[in-house]
Amino acid sequence: MKAPLFYSKILLFGEYGIIKNSKGLSIPYNFFKGGLKLGDFKNEIVKESNRNLINFKNYLKNIDSSIVEFDFIKLENDLKDGMFFDSSIPQGYGVGSSGALVAALYDRYALNKITVLENLTKPKILNLKNVFSKMESFFHGKSSGLDPLNSYLSLPILIHSQNEIETTGIPSQSSNGKGAVFLLDSGTSSETAPMVELFFKSMKNKNYNKIIKENFIKTTDDCVEDFLKGNFNSLFTNMKILSKVVLENFKPMIPKDFHVLWAKGIESDDYFLKLCGSGGGGYILGFSKDFEKAKKSLSNYKLELVYNL
Repeated sequence: MKAPLFYSKILLFGEYGIIKNSKGLSIPYNFFKGGLKLGDFKNEIVKESNRNLINFKNYLKNIDSSIVEFDFIKLENDLKDGMFFDSSIPQGYGVGSSGALVAALYDRYALNKITVLENLTKPKILNLKNVFSKMESFFHGKSSGLDPLNSYLSLPILIHSQNEIETTGIPSQSSNGKGAVFLLDSGTSSETAPMVELFFKSMKNKNYNKIIKENFIKTTDDCVEDFLKGNFNSLFTNMKILSKVVLENFKPMIPKDFHVLWAKGIESDDYFLKLCGSGGGGYILGFSKDFEKAKKSLSNYKLELVYNL
């Protein structure tokens, strides 16, 4: 069985905001990847993954065939032969483990699928996002479909609003730039659904709603613009504001042990932290004007470089 690999993703900007029509920017992250393979049922990992795939297959049968159709005979035969999802993408870390799986299943079993080789018009991209949203809801209760879309296309995606998205180019990485975007490992995994539920609950509060719309979404939009245009000085100014807004208004989504560390970055200007996905654990995303300085300040933590600025 020869099946392609699908990469993890990083939502640089837009977590929670895109639910409320902020801009967002998502990029593929090739450090982690996963693909469908055939394995031996004697192996516990193969057995568990295969069992999860059977549950997912049963869920896919309930999706309206006018949205997407699958070759269930082929899928069921592969599952009997010991198919599993072999992945290095950590689960519950905000880097799209379920997104890569959704992309892999769509790629292998969807009938009349939209391929990455054809002319990807905006309606086609929205169609894919809609299909992936329905598929990935199995894992999160409610999904935007963006993670699988990013994994499937393996291209940066710019979100203007829920119904307007496009693939985009991003500034090329600077080989001699001191700045960086990095991942900080919180050491614990997290579930997306409870965090999203908490956000919707908080949005019922008028004051909270106002802060999200006027501060959080506006600053997120500014950061997206700055990043795409390569205005990195302005980006760091806005990142400092964004990091502060997140610390003040998304405390439950930030693991308790990191509240002080988060504030320290804002005070020292050494680094600015933000949520990576829904938060609650997993990775935390960091931005720094001087990565060497950030590494010293965060020497007790495991950092992964994502992008050189």
